[in-house]
Amino acid sequence: MRRYTPKQLLGLWQQAPQPLVVARVTLTRGSTPREEGAFMLVGQDVVAGTVGGGALELACEQHARTMLQSGEALCERQIVLGGSNVSQCCGGRVAVRLEVLSAPLCAQLEQQLAQQNAQRPTLFLFGAGHVGRALAHALAPLPLRLVWVDPRAHEFGHVPEGVEARVTAAWDDVLATAEPGAGVLVLTPSHTLDALIVEAALLQSGLAYIGLIGSRTKRLRFEKSFSEVGISPEQIAALVCPIGDRGVRDKRPEVIAALVAAEVVEKLLHPAQQGEGFAGASMGASA
Repeated sequence: MRRYTPKQLLGLWQQAPQPLVVARVTLTRGSTPREEGAFMLVGQDVVAGTVGGGALELACEQHARTMLQSGEALCERQIVLGGSNVSQCCGGRVAVRLEVLSAPLCAQLEQQLAQQNAQRPTLFLFGAGHVGRALAHALAPLPLRLVWVDPRAHEFGHVPEGVEARVTAAWDDVLATAEPGAGVLVLTPSHTLDALIVEAALLQSGLAYIGLIGSRTKRLRFEKSFSEVGISPEQIAALVCPIGDRGVRDKRPEVIAALVAAEVVEKLLHPAQQGEGFAGASMGASA
């Protein structure tokens, strides 16, 4: 079984159409693995996307392949998660529309993906050192636009797919392109440069997340210097430093990156959910 991203498989289908079924969540009630609009593409030996995993997804795959064999073009299914027919105890209910892929439907799905991509927030990652590299790889799969900035071309190593690498010392020009709702992560090898970037970010209105690698001592020193140049206490309070501070004491770059990635999800991707607890975001999810 070959797995693709939906964008990849839709592109391949346009080049050489093959029978595919689109399974799309059209209604959710209660606790469900995915939201309305989530879809997957199923062929006899290919799959792309997900409607939530587990027994729900397996049932959709099996029914889609039955459709491909029988020639059925359209089917609507109501699935109770916790019912006798689906061994998945989320407790909610979903409606799934299964439809053979056509050119109009392909265009509709591509438009949906383009809209989702346009709504992704931008995160500017300054620094391509050991933690910066680990972070770039941890953040690359997330639904955000990642712009990775460093003047040292040799430090980037392998740039993950979809990440925009900017080899430049003109950090201020890059930061000036940040729109409201964007985020900034600062991990350069120079504390002086860190301070300059963070100061500019704090003075730039509308940023949703400003993170700085470092200790609490570093933060206190930076706070003092920021106050001396007239940055208000309210602006300084927006700074997250240390980053990824979730009670885990582990300085390995990959662990730091995992902790910071969770912080980015909370503060940049779901700022409205702050204070509600994080468990609800994954309620009903299956591997």
